[in-house]
Formats: sequence, structure tokens, C-alpha cells
Amino acid sequence: MSETSTGEAAEVVAHVVAEAAAGNWRRAGLAGAALGVIAAGAAAGVAVERLTVGRGMRRKARLALDAAGPYGALRGTPGKAYADDGTELYYETDECEPDTSASRRRRLFGRRTPAPVTVVFSHGYCLNQDSWHFQRAALRGLVRTVHWDQRSHGRSGRGVAQGGPDGVPVSIDQLGRDLKAVIDAAAPEGPLVLVGHSMGGMTVMALAEQYPELVRRRVAGVAFVGTSCGRLGEVNYGLPVAGVNAIRRVLPGVLRALGSQTELVERGRRATADLFAGIVKRYSFSSGEVDPAVARFAERMIEGTPIDVVAEFYPAFSEHDKADALGVFAGLPVLALAGDQDLVTPSSHTEAIARLLPGAELVIVPDGGHLVMLEHPDTVSDRLADLLVRVGAVRAAANVGTYGSTAQPGR
Repeated sequence: MSETSTGEAAEVVAHVVAEAAAGNWRRAGLAGAALGVIAAGAAAGVAVERLTVGRGMRRKARLALDAAGPYGALRGTPGKAYADDGTELYYETDECEPDTSASRRRRLFGRRTPAPVTVVFSHGYCLNQDSWHFQRAALRGLVRTVHWDQRSHGRSGRGVAQGGPDGVPVSIDQLGRDLKAVIDAAAPEGPLVLVGHSMGGMTVMALAEQYPELVRRRVAGVAFVGTSCGRLGEVNYGLPVAGVNAIRRVLPGVLRALGSQTELVERGRRATADLFAGIVKRYSFSSGEVDPAVARFAERMIEGTPIDVVAEFYPAFSEHDKADALGVFAGLPVLALAGDQDLVTPSSHTEAIARLLPGAELVIVPDGGHLVMLEHPDTVSDRLADLLVRVGAVRAAANVGTYGSTAQPGR
């Protein structure tokens, strides 16, 4: 897409945002488009697609992809944790199974031995635990894993503190406390490896800032995938400077307004499914060879996040600054991985994390977008396997006694 068409699209989206902010819902048209204000660059390509492919055909294609794609179908043993404000947090565990196929074990680890740990996966904004589908499938039975849904996402309950007219805004610190509650319930003892994508990585940083002793005592390794330790206000999302500045001025107010018009906005989102799909694809993936069923899977997760949840969480990112918290992970095996074409949390933010943790393994995946774990699943799974082997080697060398047993941690 040319710079001119991107700029024109940005102006159109900024106009839609301004109308919505002023309360002109009919003139704004499809209020759900406000979800895509950062995705103006997708508009022109989607417009062409709409002219050449009928609406009925697009609907049939989406239904076919939903039926054909098995993504997100993996399920484990369910459990519930409760946050400090009473919010119910849903998680699932997959246990390590000694009789797991030897060929699968060799494929992922070769002759090496992974650490006997519990791997806790934290997902990103507007996603859910199923965003780790491929990594879950790769590790299933080979190592104990915990997958959980952040508050107000997936199968977890709506944030209790955020309810009602006097609700408390969501903070990254709150998400760190939520992760602590999940760990207490799902993996109360034994060594941990923490894996976080995007907002999930920020959640891991918040856990470290608030519970440094937990990290020092139990965390044996950490993986940051497509995330940031701060300065998210400087991200331009691949848009012209003027368009980004205009959007930043009005977006917080627009999201608040949209959050109070949930039913109307959700109707708008359903009516513009094809536009929404184009936006999701542009800001989730970089490669033109992504399986359409995977792209549809990502779309389903994102469109399943209610607009009022989108509005509740958005302000927390501009306030996010956890650079100092990264020091708690110093000396541990760390993986810092990102796609080189990530428009949401650019790879430069992952490079900044690696600079703050000099011993980290930095991996920048060519032709990778924000949802790099879905776009290049084998690369991410292999690097996580490498991290687990490194964790095992470090723990063996240190001869850690308090949780050095190979027995499975308690439930």
C-alpha cells in the first residue's frame, strides 16, 4: 500500500473517530471501526476486496474456515483462581506424561533434557489462552503447563473492580497480582518458567515488580514475546505522524464513549466483519503466506473481546513502565523474541528488553508480525524448547536443592 493511500485512509478513520467522539453515531456509521483506528493502512485493500467478493461469499468463507480450523480446540484440566478483588480467573493445566511419544520428544528437544518445571503462559490484549495453541500442542505431555485467561478475557470473569459506574481502571499492576493468584492456585510449589506475549509479558514484569521474592525463589526462566517494558506512547503503528497524533488525541475519549454503547458497537462490528478481518490481518501478521484458517482464528479471538473490555484496558498501556522491574530477572535464562515487522509492539522494544538483560537470548523473527507465535509457530516453539533446556542446564549447574526434585509440582 502506498504512503498516499495510507495517509488518506488515516484521514478517513480520524474523521470517523471524531464523529463517534461527538456522539454522532449514525454519521460515524460503523462504530465498530473505532476498534481499527490504528489500522488505517488496511482500509484501501479491504475496500478493493469488498468490491470484488460478494458479502455472502465472504460469510461462507468465514464459516468454512471456522469449521476446518482445529485451532483453539486443545483443552486441559480446568481450574479457578480468585484475584484480590474477587474476580474469577480461569486456567487449565496440562500435566507432564512420562509415556509421551519419544518421537515428539526428540523432535522438540533432540537428545537434550528439558527442565522439570511448570511453564505458565500469559496471553495478550484482546486474546485468550488459545493464542498459544501451537506451543501448547508442541509441549503437551512433555512438560507441565498452565494456560490462563486474563480478567475479562476468554473464560475468566469480568473484572469485579471494573464493574459499575465507579469502576477502577485496569492497571498492569492488577494483572501482575492476577498472575500471582493463578500461580498460587495452579502451581503453588516447584520451579516456574514464565512466558508472556504482549500484555502478557507486561503482566510478567508487573509480577516481578510486586513479588520479587517469588521470582528469586521459584522462577527459573522467562520468555518475553512481542512485548514492551514501556514507551508505548511512541509507537506509530505504521501510520503517518499526523494521523497517529490525531488518533491519540481522540482515541481515549472515543473508547470511553464506545464502552457505554456496547450493544450498538457490537452490531457495528458484526456488520463490518470483512473490514475488521482486514484490520486484524494487517496488525497481527506480516507474512502473506499465513494459513487463512489461522488468520480467521486470530480474528475470532479478537472479535470475541467485548468493546467495553477493550475500552477498560486501553489506558493502562500508556502508563506502562516496567523497565526497572526487569532487573529482578537478571541472571536467569531469558528469551526475548519478536517479529521484525511487528507494528503493535515493534521489535525495537524487544531489543530494549534484551539490552536491560544482557544475558538474554534475543531472537528477531524475519517476516514476523505481532502474533508471531501463530505466524511462525515452529520458530517460537523451538526457541521455547531451547529455553527449557537452558533452564535445566543452569539449575543442574547450580544444584538448587529446595525444588530440585523431578517430581511434578502440586496442583
